[in-house]
Amino acid sequence: MSNTIALVLGGGRGTRLLPLTKFRSKPAVPLAGKYRLIDIPLSNCINSGMNRIYVLTQFMSVSLHRHIRRTYNFDAFSDGFVEILAAQQTNDKEIWYQGTADAVRQHIRYLQQPGIDYVLILSGDQLYHMNYNLMLETHKKAKADVTIAALPVDAKQAAGFGIMRLDDDGRVQGFLEKPKTQEELKIVRTDPAWIDARGIESRGRDLLASMGIYIFNRDVLVDVLTKTNYADFGKEVFPASIRTRKVQVHLFDGYWEDIGTIQSFFEANLALAQPNPPFDFMSSDSPIFTRSRSLAPSRIGGASIKNSLIADGCQIEDGAVIENSVIGLRCKIGKNVQIRNTVVMGHDFFQEPAEIAADLARGVPPLGIGEGTVIDRAIVDKNCRIGRNVRIVNTEGVKERADDGTAAICEGITCVVKEAVMNDGWRLM
Repeated sequence: MSNTIALVLGGGRGTRLLPLTKFRSKPAVPLAGKYRLIDIPLSNCINSGMNRIYVLTQFMSVSLHRHIRRTYNFDAFSDGFVEILAAQQTNDKEIWYQGTADAVRQHIRYLQQPGIDYVLILSGDQLYHMNYNLMLETHKKAKADVTIAALPVDAKQAAGFGIMRLDDDGRVQGFLEKPKTQEELKIVRTDPAWIDARGIESRGRDLLASMGIYIFNRDVLVDVLTKTNYADFGKEVFPASIRTRKVQVHLFDGYWEDIGTIQSFFEANLALAQPNPPFDFMSSDSPIFTRSRSLAPSRIGGASIKNSLIADGCQIEDGAVIENSVIGLRCKIGKNVQIRNTVVMGHDFFQEPAEIAADLARGVPPLGIGEGTVIDRAIVDKNCRIGRNVRIVNTEGVKERADDGTAAICEGITCVVKEAVMNDGWRLM
């Protein structure tokens, strides 16, 4: 993989993930209690033997930069790196990225360095395991200019994806964005027998969805970016390449989730806490890396915990009930707290006893979740101060409610914003 570089696109605004992206970029959003979304593509690269990686950033990127700097450091005898390419004004450009392709165009000189034959384009907000070597083998064997990863889906799922039409050799012949009608689906349908013949069980799935993962021949990508003003890979570069280049498909059939909305983020996290999670963080063959922390083991009193993930450094007191939930780093959960179907992201630091006493003296809850509080179907962002006997339950079934500085409701899920303060007895109204 020494002649291949990876570009991880991490510069989008992430507006559909608000309020989680109110103070951070989307790839920096915490995942599964102790990771961040950016850890997924970077770990997949490292596990694939690819250690020359650029991360393109733009919006609210301070915490993302800090996480990458503290986590991904290769030894002095390796030529590997994970480097950040932030949006910046230059003598040639004075504007922000106009899209994913424009972001790469603004850093094209890094693609033109000697010894680079292939460029892997990745998203910074997807949850999956993939060996990119297999995709590169498909690309080379087909002598393709571009190769795209494709996931078999059924007609019900197709409305959320770009669907590809292939010839018998797996070359992409057409592309249709989010088809809905039977007539549209018929145009891009793939024979299930063709999928089965390539070692993947179709199981009634007869459509191939773009995963937004591309391998380009370096010279092809440079040519496209320098001779056009295309701003986006999915909407412009890829469809245009189908007409003028050889674009090959690489089939993938593992777990893959695009963490693009509050609901998808919420459901993906809770699924990880179940007995047979769809995504395995414990794989010895392809571990997910993240920042190493010197935290004590979590201390759990007489609590009842079922189908949940508990990260390091937590203190959970007697009588607490935690079900179908994710509890992040350094969480302090008081007596008789009930947490169900909830993602609690945890805290960035511990409070000293003197700090806690000072907070209580001025009537402010300390970091953590106070005694007797009930939380159900919610996301609690980092560093929140939730007092005693607080009730965060959407009993009225509200679907949407704007962020009031403390909480919002998105797709029926209550989102407690980062660093929110909820005094004793607070209720979700």
